[in-house]
Amino acid sequence: MLGRKRLWLVGVAAVLAVFGLWAPGAEAQEVSAEDRQRIEAALPAKAPAVPKKPRKLLIYDVNVGYGGHGSIPTANLAFTLMGQKTGAFETVISRDPAVFAAESLRQFDAVFFNNTVGNQFEDPVLRRNLTEFITGGGGLMGVHGTTVGFTRWPGAIEDWPEFGCMLGARGASHLDAEERVMVKLEDPAHPVALAFGGNDFEYADEFFRFGEPYSRQRVRVLLSIDNERTAALQGKEAVHPFRQDNDYALAWVRNYGRGRVFYSAIAHHPRVFWDPQMLSFYLAAAQFVLGDLPAPTIPSAKLTPALRAQEKLGWRLGVEAYTFHKFTLFETIDKTAQLGLPYVGGLSFQPVSAEIPKNFDPQLSDEELQQVRLKLDAAGVRMLTYYIQDIPGDEAAARRIFEFGRKIGIETFMSEPDPAALDTIERLCEEYGINVALHNHDRQASPHYWSPDAILAVCKGRGPRIGACADIGYWMRSGIDPIAGVRKLGDRLITIQMHDLHARGAAGHDVPWGTGVGRTERLLREMHRLKIQPTMFGLEYSHNFEQSLPEVAQCVEFFNKLSLELAK
Repeated sequence: MLGRKRLWLVGVAAVLAVFGLWAPGAEAQEVSAEDRQRIEAALPAKAPAVPKKPRKLLIYDVNVGYGGHGSIPTANLAFTLMGQKTGAFETVISRDPAVFAAESLRQFDAVFFNNTVGNQFEDPVLRRNLTEFITGGGGLMGVHGTTVGFTRWPGAIEDWPEFGCMLGARGASHLDAEERVMVKLEDPAHPVALAFGGNDFEYADEFFRFGEPYSRQRVRVLLSIDNERTAALQGKEAVHPFRQDNDYALAWVRNYGRGRVFYSAIAHHPRVFWDPQMLSFYLAAAQFVLGDLPAPTIPSAKLTPALRAQEKLGWRLGVEAYTFHKFTLFETIDKTAQLGLPYVGGLSFQPVSAEIPKNFDPQLSDEELQQVRLKLDAAGVRMLTYYIQDIPGDEAAARRIFEFGRKIGIETFMSEPDPAALDTIERLCEEYGINVALHNHDRQASPHYWSPDAILAVCKGRGPRIGACADIGYWMRSGIDPIAGVRKLGDRLITIQMHDLHARGAAGHDVPWGTGVGRTERLLREMHRLKIQPTMFGLEYSHNFEQSLPEVAQCVEFFNKLSLELAK
């Protein structure tokens, strides 16, 4: 599926020329004074979000083996002027692959591949730098021809499959360059799509239809072709079929690791970039990928009323891998998807898969970590947390762990390091943008972290990236009331491992949430009252390990039902 093959239904350059995709010399074109005036007249007056800090957007517009789209210089100018007028960001336009050196990428908050057709660069180090920039929390934006970026042109022969996965699609099949369609606004209240005022709209451009890896299991669709109304608009009985499912998304957002990704197919003609509505849309998209406009990214196919309620609450429910530690990581990811959950937590002593029997830890090679990323992507699951028992005080050794987290896209490590290591760990937390939540077992196993008071003592004077991972099960076994513990920790609670037990004390074992002595509903209601939004509500079911899926599903059902009530 992701091999070196011709991309789905993409013709050679000669065929594309017939339909208007070929525009020789577009990269060298300048924007006329008249078109500049059109752009300036259409610029949004204000950005939808206030930047958290000065932002820098790298625009890369190289085409290889292809002349480039005439809209490239228009888009470059429109984004530059939008950033200047609104104060939302600064742009840097480059055609030099050296800009993707690791030290260079650090200056940017996001990368915009502006209609980039062909193989932009083949250096594996630069490609790895870009991947880790995205998974580590950078932004990626693409428009129109970017879906055939990093392919060998002509022919769009795949050369970097993971780029297509990061972006969300491959291919460039289309009809004519002035096709008129009815665009369906799929998610009217989505922050990135507010420019359209909640309304579907008619539009003319060159509209791509995508192949794999595009799937609603992977991306949050914002715009799509309304097939029935488009057929009527075009005087046809039905739209031309490019896919068996006739699902033709035009714009979407997603996460890849911690990275924020946006793509839109609507960018063929220069006039798109002096359309006020489209510029407002693209400004919101830019602020999303830059990190200033929060927006939900749960894939469209996974969305349920309960998950929409959890988005409203700012809550994320995911499976902790220890629940299924008798299985491999890949099996855990499959079970998480089967439960309808978009999040999972990793575990350092769990084997990766039958093909990669090693433990899922920082000793894995880059190629093995890529396989983990691709597995998560195919399942539509993000890994938010990761348990590793110790993070050492030796900076080089600790840095290897943080590099591992960056490559996977971890938001929060759960660990039990020596308190003497916390100064080093905190510096790395700030450098990498990753939290460390101090995990508790019982008093004997976790003497420094076993109770809320112990955690608060260790965290005193430290920044917000060091805090608690509250294991509710061990709290109850140690005689600590979870509700009182959560109240005491307050905003020091970074993430939580949820349990309900059949009895208090050391012998207590997990039971489905709401059926034990843990007062789970009261705990969740109190967290809602306190406005606590942990990295993840970790569903860690530590009983009946090999046959626990039905009980785990009961916990999910309990959480979903309460979420719907709390979000009203």
